[in-house]
Amino acid sequence: MYIVSGGCEVPSGTKKWKKQRWELQISRTFTHCQTAHERSLPTPPRRTLPVAIPAQLSASGCDVASPNLRQVDGTDMVRLFNYYFSTKTLVHMTAEATLLFGAIVVGIMIQRPIVAVADLNFLWPALIFVASMMAIITAVGAYRHDQPRNFSRAAAQFMFAFLVGFPVLYAAFNWMRFDAAFLDSLALNNMLALSGILLVRAVVMNRASAGSFAYRVMVIGAGPDAAAVDRAVSASAHHGMKIIGFFPMKGNEVAVPHQRVLRNSGSIVDAVKRHNVNEIIVALRERRGDATALSELLTCKLAGVRVIEQSTFFERISGEVRVDTLRASWMIYGEGFRQDQVRSFVKRVFDIASAVVLLGFTFPLMLMVAAAVALGSRGPILYRQERVGQNGRPFNVIKFRSMFIDAEASGTPQWARANDARVTPIGKLMRRTRIDELPQIFNVINGDMSFVGPRPERPFFVEQLAGQIPFYAARHSVKPGITGWAQVRYKYGSTPQDALHKLQFDLYYVKNHTLFLDLLILFKTVKVVVSGEGAC
Repeated sequence: MYIVSGGCEVPSGTKKWKKQRWELQISRTFTHCQTAHERSLPTPPRRTLPVAIPAQLSASGCDVASPNLRQVDGTDMVRLFNYYFSTKTLVHMTAEATLLFGAIVVGIMIQRPIVAVADLNFLWPALIFVASMMAIITAVGAYRHDQPRNFSRAAAQFMFAFLVGFPVLYAAFNWMRFDAAFLDSLALNNMLALSGILLVRAVVMNRASAGSFAYRVMVIGAGPDAAAVDRAVSASAHHGMKIIGFFPMKGNEVAVPHQRVLRNSGSIVDAVKRHNVNEIIVALRERRGDATALSELLTCKLAGVRVIEQSTFFERISGEVRVDTLRASWMIYGEGFRQDQVRSFVKRVFDIASAVVLLGFTFPLMLMVAAAVALGSRGPILYRQERVGQNGRPFNVIKFRSMFIDAEASGTPQWARANDARVTPIGKLMRRTRIDELPQIFNVINGDMSFVGPRPERPFFVEQLAGQIPFYAARHSVKPGITGWAQVRYKYGSTPQDALHKLQFDLYYVKNHTLFLDLLILFKTVKVVVSGEGAC
């Protein structure tokens, strides 16, 4: 029997995971949380603020913006199913879907105007065409906001989508025996739709690059946290957000360029009015005792200016919960991080139904993979490895063997590496396509895992990482998954630093997980498997 450590097969018989250690990690985590929370508590102000509750929320690091509408990188974020969508992206999708439908109508009217006026049979295939093309356009990444936005890239994506979509849809519509008028105009419809979409994209991108849609943001603080906000905006591919400056607080160090510090700007309210600020990001390591600043932030909030905390900012702009700026009060008093029986029941029903369906489709493939593994190298076809599951409960994960049996002859656990020499030839293909994970369907049926969740780690690494990274134990509050938010957003991890980055994505999932987010992750997983992104 062989087990794996960090993706490496090693002989079984290593020491068992102790539940007491899990409880100790939880204790350490919450001790850290309590200490962090006590540091973030404000001292009692000497004068009474107009409204006490928002002031307390601001001081404790909680988001005081609207719960269902956020602002990031110049774009309103609408919350649907506990997931935040960019209203700019939704507007783009709506406009381009309308252009697709309009192109169909115009194309039919040009080729057969009598049919278009007298017969509406084209509406049903037109709707199918629009839905199918929107799915293909989304799949090629035309609506992703984590990549550089330029017209040449957008044009290439849309042209590829139409080149793929046209022959596929034409063959499908011909097989479905749709109206001949619709089939005859399909090529013209595609050309009209592609031209219209590219024209609109060119105009919008030109206006955005010229600053016509700039969203003006002021950062409270000029220290390391404020510099982190500045770096995140500079490193992101988002357009439309402009940091007009950093409002310094007394006693705080300056870690941003001095020319960008808003000196002699008077109060926060004065600076907001003078620079026409739309949003304020509070980026302060120390927040106690400044009742005047809290009062001014409340005034700005009541005047319609959005006020958010930096953890919320990072969550919106990058889809992760940054550990270096995370405060326990934000986790305790903010939204999310909720586990309830209804959500668990729905997720369990979804897991069982999906596992049965996927097992039926992939069982023949699994038989072929098993034969390939057996013929490819000496050793067992499957292996079991002890991993840490929900609430620290150990379980054995099942995978196809992808390494040679002497991968860890020394018995010391090792991280998997890119181009790892210990991986068998068939193992490289399995890892690139994630086929080696298929036997974990049985872990899902057994209830040890879910289809979507943080990837389970071996106890040896969990013990190390929990002692090094704050809040690491929080990822074990949900079931581990075959795929997860970190897997579709980050590369294959092979170091403790990679584990930190993946934890930040895992915390985002723990905070916001819903059935809708699970479906979104599964959709992204298909793209990752097809493209081979993140394969080791």
